[in-house]
Amino acid sequence: MKLGLRLGRVAALLLLCALALQLYFLLRIALMLIVDPQSTTFQRSEAWRLLTEQHQIVWAQEWVPDERIAPSLKRAVIASEDAGFTEHSGIEWDAIEGAWQRNQKAQARADRQNERLARQSHRQDKPGKAAKTAPAKPAREAVAKVVGGSTISQQLAKNLFLSGERHVLRKAQEAVITYMLEGVLGKKRILTIYLNSVEWGEGVFGAEAAAHHYFHVDAARLSPAAAARLAVMLPAPKRFEKNPGSAYVSGRSAIIQGRMGAVDLP
Repeated sequence: MKLGLRLGRVAALLLLCALALQLYFLLRIALMLIVDPQSTTFQRSEAWRLLTEQHQIVWAQEWVPDERIAPSLKRAVIASEDAGFTEHSGIEWDAIEGAWQRNQKAQARADRQNERLARQSHRQDKPGKAAKTAPAKPAREAVAKVVGGSTISQQLAKNLFLSGERHVLRKAQEAVITYMLEGVLGKKRILTIYLNSVEWGEGVFGAEAAAHHYFHVDAARLSPAAAARLAVMLPAPKRFEKNPGSAYVSGRSAIIQGRMGAVDLP
């Protein structure tokens, strides 16, 4: 009896803590209606990484209001990252299911490749084999590329408050925060905060810093071509900033630019 009572109290305390955490997130989000967030959890983790790895923080960010961000950049980012942004309620479950299926197939391919590598390594390690052939370089293990199905709202929820870890509880919390963002802030404010805080390179955050870093203009003066290039970089900015004029970025940006005219802004 006493054990059951204690377990009940522990469960009630955990539930109370969970509700208090949700209230904290809700109040933080409500404050963003009138106060621009100066940093996100992701930005702070990046600052710490730069400090520990490079012993310095090279940082570029300048918040600008919605009217000082070129409409072409808004359209390009929506076209590239979340074509249904103005229509969904925060989460596109079909996109998540599709991404999950693609990730499962990619993982299966990687597992099969690793099995072949293991069999090859086993044959090379058999007695007497080394005397007949030169030692082979160790094969590199195949890793499945993870494809995401997150909307702009989900990306903002994660960047604002959560870690980059992938597990069920974190994804569930991301979903709750996403619906809070949609219900409290609305699409226009979500897009403004996202464009002012998203990463566009090592220590480069927000549209204004990205526009100056790559094109030496203000975010308000970005051309459609430049906006499309910036949008293409978003999934992997640290990789693309090494060669922002690569054939992939050029080709993909041309596709995005062609889609921008059909994008409705919130």
